[in-house]
Amino acid sequence: MNFHVMTLFPDMIDNAMGESITGRAIKAGYISVNAVDIRDFAKNKHSRADDYPYGGGAGMVMQAEPVYLCYRYICENIEKKRSVKNNSADTSQENIIHKTPGIRVIYLTPQGKTFSQELAAEYAKEDDIIFLCGHYEGIDERVTEEIVTDYISIGDYVLTGGELPALVMMDAISRLVPGVLNNCISAQTESFSGNLLEYPQYTRPAVWRGKEVPPVLLSGNHKKLAEWYRKQSVIKTALLRPDLLEGAELTQAERELAYEITREMD
Repeated sequence: MNFHVMTLFPDMIDNAMGESITGRAIKAGYISVNAVDIRDFAKNKHSRADDYPYGGGAGMVMQAEPVYLCYRYICENIEKKRSVKNNSADTSQENIIHKTPGIRVIYLTPQGKTFSQELAAEYAKEDDIIFLCGHYEGIDERVTEEIVTDYISIGDYVLTGGELPALVMMDAISRLVPGVLNNCISAQTESFSGNLLEYPQYTRPAVWRGKEVPPVLLSGNHKKLAEWYRKQSVIKTALLRPDLLEGAELTQAERELAYEITREMD
């Protein structure tokens, strides 16, 4: 998985992605992160990539040309790598106009579709993803119309720029890329898998300030453990995110359990 980030603050991306699980995944070669500074493509003495909006209004707007040239630069590099891999010599500019086939460009905007675990799983199947991080009052509409394939939001609120949403998405997507997590089962049992939250977790000591670990976790009985994990996931989802239950595949007994919990909360 190759992440490409069009940004005014590449260090913000590199520093965050270089830590923890994603940092190890980069070193191991499971993912790569290429943060490209949009300002490098601004054709003016001060490398400004923004200007005043037509029609007036507060704030500045990112210009179309630096964004488009940055996009073209990234796509050309992707196409060159793909050509080498496929033993093809065709990397002509004519093939890199507007939306390049097979490359998804995600514009992080509060106007977009809300990001979800389902979308993370979909994006994890891609070879290359480009993130476009906006700033100020946004980006000239003409360039987003030409290059963006996906408009995505991480929630109904406004942030200073698109870098934090891009980092959130890359972290979530990376976890689903084969090899990134040491334990391949982790991604299958985490929250939102099957529309259920993850069951409670415990570690040593077995008794902490008078609170004991549930005895079943010390039993070593795998069948009972699996049953406990499942039941606790249903209970936790009913308590914290009952809205998820509608899309979950539950047995009749699990639905009755969830119903009783949600009814007591009303």
